Amino acid sequence: MADARVGSLLARLGCVAVGVVLLAGCSTLIGGKAADTLAAAILNQDDPELVSSGLPAYLLLLDGFISERPDSSALLSAGAQLFALYGSRFAPPERAAVLTAKARRYGERAICLVHEPACRWRRVDYATLVAELEVVGEKDIGPLYSYAVSWLSYLDATSEDWTAVAELPWVEAVLERALTLDESYENGALHGYLGILNSLRPPALGGKPDVARAHFERAIELSGGRDLSIKVEYARRYARLVFDQELHDRLLTEVINAPVEAPLFTLFNVLAKQEAQSLLATSKEYF
Repeated sequence: MADARVGSLLARLGCVAVGVVLLAGCSTLIGGKAADTLAAAILNQDDPELVSSGLPAYLLLLDGFISERPDSSALLSAGAQLFALYGSRFAPPERAAVLTAKARRYGERAICLVHEPACRWRRVDYATLVAELEVVGEKDIGPLYSYAVSWLSYLDATSEDWTAVAELPWVEAVLERALTLDESYENGALHGYLGILNSLRPPALGGKPDVARAHFERAIELSGGRDLSIKVEYARRYARLVFDQELHDRLLTEVINAPVEAPLFTLFNVLAKQEAQSLLATSKEYF
């Protein structure tokens, strides 16, 4: 997994995480409308460096909210996603494991509060996890999603550890359950993650490129094409895996030519464009 990192797609976590942080915590201080406006200002920002420098303040703020309200699944879910976002996308590599480990702990606490059997999921075998996921209901999809993506961010940060790599099927099972509950959650993010997981390995080693392609296509459809990171991951993961240069270059060219401005996606579209340009520049060398 070391050569197939998932951190770039984790940038999309900010869309829900920043909003929940502000609405669940800051709204009590500055009012719901003001919190909404501040969240939108961050997500519609076209300067990633500015956001990167400001995010640590939100992490400290969120830790404070959680210490005051340790039984708030919403705050813990936001913590899981925001620490995953910062650890996987903006933090120095030497800090990634520490930050994403905290994200994972918050994610585990969030799902444990709303679904008691989840409190022991770290200790159960795969078959037991899959069976217990069947009774998680749609009302708990938020904590379930946070649990999955925070776990995934930690596995990505510790990808040199083969124990971490071995846990990927567990994460995939959680994402599949969330997909069953609501495939449109977070504008197709679940399909995006499953597209990545199914394209981490070539078919000879158990990869499922056809399944990955279907997930990426559906993610694009559900996001209405506004989330440019999906096309970047589609090119990076699937097109390069199956050596489809035509698809690879078309997807990346579409990203480069697309406007970055899209409500709640602008920040991450700027990052996607940067990655698209880098990938396209190495296309001839790769293929």
